[in-house]
Amino acid sequence: MLEDKNKNSGVTGAGKLVTSTLGNTVGGLTNTVGGVLGAASRGIGETVTGATGGLGKPLGDGIANIGTGVEGGAASVAKGVKDAGEWKTN
Repeated sequence: MLEDKNKNSGVTGAGKLVTSTLGNTVGGLTNTVGGVLGAASRGIGETVTGATGGLGKPLGDGIANIGTGVEGGAASVAKGVKDAGEWKTN
């Protein structure tokens, strides 16, 4: 029991606080950027499809799918950064 208490005190506790704060901040920003890029790409894709009709639909869908992929990738990176900041292990 004493060993568990010492894991979060002193230098280790301070290090965890700093890395947790940094990890959550960077993770949150990464999520925000990914969400904005994903939404923007989907909007551009819908615009291309709407402006060109069926002829431009494959291009519009491709642009939208790229945005969705970027958003998903950013969410995965953000989770990893947050987990690392909280010193989580598998």
